[in-house]
Amino acid sequence: MRFVDYLRWVIWALWMQRMRSILTIVGFAIGIAAMVLLSSLGEGLRQFVIQEFTQFGSHIVAITPGKTETFGLSGILNTTRPLSLADAEALARIPGVQEVVPVVMGTAQIKAKGMSRYTDVAGVGALADKAWKLDIAQGTFLPVEDMSRARAFAVLGSKLKQELFGNSNPLGEFVHVGGNRFRVVGVTAPKGQFLGTDLDDMIYIPANKGLQLFNRESLMEVDIFYSPSVTAATLTKKIRKLLIDRHGFEDFTLITQDQMMETMDNILKILKYAGGGLGAISLLVGAVGISTILMITVAERTSEVGLLRAMGCTRSVVRNLFLGEAVMLGLIGGVAGVMTVALVAIILQFFLPALPMAVKPEIVTVALMVSMVVGLIAGVRPALNATRLSPIDALRGE
Repeated sequence: MRFVDYLRWVIWALWMQRMRSILTIVGFAIGIAAMVLLSSLGEGLRQFVIQEFTQFGSHIVAITPGKTETFGLSGILNTTRPLSLADAEALARIPGVQEVVPVVMGTAQIKAKGMSRYTDVAGVGALADKAWKLDIAQGTFLPVEDMSRARAFAVLGSKLKQELFGNSNPLGEFVHVGGNRFRVVGVTAPKGQFLGTDLDDMIYIPANKGLQLFNRESLMEVDIFYSPSVTAATLTKKIRKLLIDRHGFEDFTLITQDQMMETMDNILKILKYAGGGLGAISLLVGAVGISTILMITVAERTSEVGLLRAMGCTRSVVRNLFLGEAVMLGLIGGVAGVMTVALVAIILQFFLPALPMAVKPEIVTVALMVSMVVGLIAGVRPALNATRLSPIDALRGE
């Protein structure tokens, strides 16, 4: 039998049982849509996080106080010596280091011109604008001076400037941060968010003033941006030696961006595959539907099978015809599911443009292949039952 004849027979068989076929296709489409949608959301989240972490460059080492073995724990309570501004200045002298940014963060009330606003306060070094790729819209960033004696200057994020000063020029004006007075020397250009933190609704002050403001002895973190000509392993070795010489022992944690990205990527990949797996479970419903329908079909179409066998069709031909029905149901259901996801993606992009979602071709291809394979497996048993029917008994039974 030619392939065209196979195809015609399969399409005709499905059309004659269109209600059952439609119900089976709907079940399959739901499973495929769930699998593709969850996998796409997982992949979108992975790409979003990677993009967020790499927007400041890819050659970064973060130093946090306290020796920890698990990322995410600061270990400050275990630190016998704080991570100081003097440590940051010493780290800046390591060959290959381009920028060192001491960081201390907190929240405070900002007052100016009779307006007040609670927002994030970033105590940073004077090179934070270059390291974090912050563009300056007005004025300048914090001046380069002795970290421990930096003056009370402040740089406003674009949104914070608009909230406090509107369209007037804030340069040279004073703002009160938690009761301390700072002179505004610059305003950053719009930057957006970083992992949920609005960089535009933030005020940047010198790190030493941040330590005083939040009554801290230790920096929360020191970010080191290094030259691409230096390897992360070489630099971390030098950083570790310098800090051990200064502190007496290793009471700090080094995290390279490569380590962070590898860990995050592995976690997000697991989430993506888990989401796809949950969606794939839905395919079992469609598989059961296909198997059930074909089992009933074989019982109802005994005369058809008998006629095919009487006309000379071999067992393999009859088997392939029923397997073709199963694969066709899976394929149509898969295509319907993918089209559903495409429609959902368009709607989500319109109403929730910030939702990370990446419908990649390989995800769609795998989903369609899984759909057809599941349909094929579901149709094996009914197809084998059809081949066991004797032509004479099938025709007599009808």
